[in-house]
Amino acid sequence: MSAPRVSFSDKDMENGGEGDRSRKWSQAPGNIEDLDEYTALQKYISTYKDPKAAEQAEGGDEEDAGGKPKKSWQFWKKDTAGPQNLTVPEEWLEADIKQGITNQQVEERRKKFGWNEIVTEKENLFLKFLGFFTGPVLYVMELAVLLAAGLRDWVDFGVIIGILLLNAFVGWYQEKQAADVVASLKGDIAMKAVVIRQGQEQDIKARELVPGDIVVIEEGQTVPSDCRLICDYDSPEDFAKYKEIREQHALNPEEDPAGSEEKEGDDDEEGVAHQGLPIVATDQSAITGESLAVDKFMGDMLYFTTGCKRGKCYAVVLTSAKFSFVGRTATLVQGAQDQGHFKAIMNNIGTSLLVLVMFFIVAAWIGGFYRHLHIATPEDSFNSLLYYVLILFIIGVPVGLPVVTTTTLAVGAAYLAKQQAIVQKLTAIESLAGVDILCSDKTGTLTANQLSIREPYVAEGEDVNWMMACAALASSHNIKSLDPIDKVTILTLKRYPKARDILKDDWKTEKFTPFDPVSKRITSICTLRGDRFTCAKGAPKAVLNLTECSPETANLFKEKATEFARRGFRSLGVAYQKNNEPWVLLGMLSMFDPPREDTAQTIIESQQLGVPVKMLTGDAIAIAKETCKMLALGTKVYNSHKLIGGGLSGSTQHDLVEKADGFAEVFPEHKYQVVEMLQQRGHLTAMTGDGVNDAPSLKKADCGIAVEGSSEAAQAA
Repeated sequence: MSAPRVSFSDKDMENGGEGDRSRKWSQAPGNIEDLDEYTALQKYISTYKDPKAAEQAEGGDEEDAGGKPKKSWQFWKKDTAGPQNLTVPEEWLEADIKQGITNQQVEERRKKFGWNEIVTEKENLFLKFLGFFTGPVLYVMELAVLLAAGLRDWVDFGVIIGILLLNAFVGWYQEKQAADVVASLKGDIAMKAVVIRQGQEQDIKARELVPGDIVVIEEGQTVPSDCRLICDYDSPEDFAKYKEIREQHALNPEEDPAGSEEKEGDDDEEGVAHQGLPIVATDQSAITGESLAVDKFMGDMLYFTTGCKRGKCYAVVLTSAKFSFVGRTATLVQGAQDQGHFKAIMNNIGTSLLVLVMFFIVAAWIGGFYRHLHIATPEDSFNSLLYYVLILFIIGVPVGLPVVTTTTLAVGAAYLAKQQAIVQKLTAIESLAGVDILCSDKTGTLTANQLSIREPYVAEGEDVNWMMACAALASSHNIKSLDPIDKVTILTLKRYPKARDILKDDWKTEKFTPFDPVSKRITSICTLRGDRFTCAKGAPKAVLNLTECSPETANLFKEKATEFARRGFRSLGVAYQKNNEPWVLLGMLSMFDPPREDTAQTIIESQQLGVPVKMLTGDAIAIAKETCKMLALGTKVYNSHKLIGGGLSGSTQHDLVEKADGFAEVFPEHKYQVVEMLQQRGHLTAMTGDGVNDAPSLKKADCGIAVEGSSEAAQAA
């Protein structure tokens, strides 16, 4: 069936009759939320700008207004992390969703669990400065300073101490500048939360939450702590069902972040494995690496710092931030050792030279005793054993080496800063130069972490523009907070101007039914000039079952859906019904998180330089393999079970890691383990990433690289 005729023609457009109307979509006056549904939708498509690009354009105009720093002389003060193994009593989590907890309970719980925040202890600048006086070469130079002072050789004393101070100041100042830049990128926006306390909804800072608080989470907000989803905000009567489930101990207290995805069935499964319908959907890409939003049901975990993409619900706070999943990941970061390749080499050189110098000093002293030389007398004579020690210290150890290397690295850091790369540790420059394996996260690093629609499959005899228009009609039009799939569906209309023309007609939405796992589709009932259109978008099998198409069309549709699934694409079937006529199958949309524009070229250049790239992702193995094909990374991609639970150990496990092109369905500890195994095989390993799940491996790697737009945890690592 062809698309319905729109209410204006090309001739009308040329004559200006509908041309004026067309221009109003992007130039409509007033705020977008004040416009009618379809005018607002058209303006959104016309004026949408990538927020990342906007941040990049405005980034230089913002200054950090951070809080008061700790005084450099208060070196004895340390932030206490509090107890490490606190368990929240079950009775704390039983507050009523309408009453919440009292202010007295809040104070009592805060005394035990502290503030709901992950505090990164600021580095003491004085101690950091003293750190540049450590190392075998520097220790020898410091001994020479003391010796020169004791012998009253003020020339040597002044020269050596000047070199030591210059080396320390150049290194300290360069790393302080880098730390200031990173701090300015983090901003100072406090996370907010809506909490139920003493029977009232209150807006508070997220750091003020305590275990047992009842919070309200809705689309567009960030989850303020690890929470347990209770029920839909508009269905408080479901709280009784939640209490029944809780009393039956059917809630898993230690659910994996990807657990809900693992429990999902394919299109052939009937029924729902969870409690009821999905209440909200959250973006967990920063934690698990999944590129798609995850549906959350009654009793599911909502993780700290993830974003709510759909729905509104009540939830109970399970613990404070430092004991959350993200907080435990931060603890793993603190346990990683980061001495650095360059410092290890310098220490080896210094130790070797120190051993040689000590050997010659012992030999000189033995010879001096035979010649009856005194240790330090006479004072005005250079013919004493301590003077020979001072001479051998200065000759045997290159006193200029530290300041030359530090200055050279500082010049390199300044050059990289011009290329928009911030170096937090000077020694990372030399480590980067020696890297022979690069491990990389996928979502947000190799890819843009933005779903895109590839070339859609269109059923025979149907119009692609009408299919895209129907897909947009069967999407949420709440522009303020769109589901990621609905958002990409609507924005894809930029590539289909004729589909946009169809939507410019006098459409009215009578009823919109969001996605649910029973019907596995989204439906929207719209009217146009007296005709009633029911548009559907959802799982291919569910949409196909609505229609009465020919067996040939159905088989071709199923084959295409199977092909998309094999390649790791998210498929959505599209169909519509006009009035009481039969349903018409229009086609299928395939969605994928595409690689960044410059990723393929960067990987080619890296491989030409002899640095192979291994992809580590939390996404499904089919998606990982498809991304590897696009980037010419190879297809030897294994899941985390092959790495951890495949019965491999010792050298066999290390061989697998060396030969693999990547690993899928991995968690932070798996990425950490891959980097560690490569280092154990003698590889100088670099790691790139952007999320909380990448922080441990970024810290463990010889050279950690946090990409643009990365989380604070990744930048700190």
